[in-house]
Amino acid sequence: MGSSAAYARAHEAVGRACRGGLHPRELRLEALAAIGRAVGFDAYAWLVTDPETAVGSSPLADVPCLPRLPQLIRLKYLTAVNRWTALPGAVASLAQATGGDLSGSLMWRELLREYQVTDIASAVYQDRFGCWGFLDLWRAGAPPFSDEDLGFLAGIAGPVTAALRQGVAGTFTQEGTEAAADATRDLPPAGPVVLLLSPDLTVRAQTPPTQRYLRVLVPPEEGLAPVPAGAYNVAAQLLAAEAGADGHPPMARVHLAGGRWLTLRAARMDAGQPRASGSGAPGSGAGDIAVSIEPAAPGDRVSVFARACGLSRRETELLGHLVAGADTREVARQMFVSENTVQDHLKSVFAKTAARSRRALLARALGR
Repeated sequence: MGSSAAYARAHEAVGRACRGGLHPRELRLEALAAIGRAVGFDAYAWLVTDPETAVGSSPLADVPCLPRLPQLIRLKYLTAVNRWTALPGAVASLAQATGGDLSGSLMWRELLREYQVTDIASAVYQDRFGCWGFLDLWRAGAPPFSDEDLGFLAGIAGPVTAALRQGVAGTFTQEGTEAAADATRDLPPAGPVVLLLSPDLTVRAQTPPTQRYLRVLVPPEEGLAPVPAGAYNVAAQLLAAEAGADGHPPMARVHLAGGRWLTLRAARMDAGQPRASGSGAPGSGAGDIAVSIEPAAPGDRVSVFARACGLSRRETELLGHLVAGADTREVARQMFVSENTVQDHLKSVFAKTAARSRRALLARALGR
């Protein structure tokens, strides 16, 4: 347990990071450094998520079982205890949730017990616009997280959530994308790109451009092959949906670079064959999983843009009409409001998206 002064200093440091307008990766790195000065942990995994499906992407992790990453991700999605989509609050402890019997967790029982994990503090970062990420902090061979530790983590959840959402919104701007374009210049302009995984998430095959996309999505260390973490996550969500662990679709919109967004989807190659139920283990009759990676369709991109910018339901409806090519009079007719009300809504949308014109707004929302 940290001291009150340590918690206060870490809270202020996290707040500064959240106010800094950082990219989600840099934000997480700075926040982790501050958290570590107040709350001891031995390993971590922090993912940004699709705000609508809550499926993870863009992982930032330091765990001792990286060689078994597919198994870890599969079990994380299949484990009901303290799943980020069903936490009773913003933060929860595995030791508390299981009454000290960690074997109640599928992930601990089948994997993490081998690494002497004694507790996991799980945090989810969500607001009324969606789920923006989740964090797991592991302790190994150490006492469980204290109430004070968990209270500190809960206290920073609000500003971290807002900063993650604002960071995602920032990926839609065209400022500073010239350097990022270098990473995507040689990528094929259209998909789909496909990765074929076995039921236990082992890579079976892939189309020729797949490695190039994966290298940009999760840049590997020098000399190493890219890790298809995004593909593992959407495939694991498919397994979770089949097992009844979660009802979200196996899909995630993921920022690539330079304002470009991709959509990852997972599907069974043989949808008619039987599945195992209850245990979460792949059944003997289960077929391979195909993960497609393709440029995000306009509707997929606009949905994330509206959520990230904090648009209201009516403002999102207005944006949809503009994307469809409607002018002010037509928008007013379809929304059953006056043209002056349309202009008021539009001013609010401009303020939230930092766009100064309809053309700029549509360029950011659609990436054109």
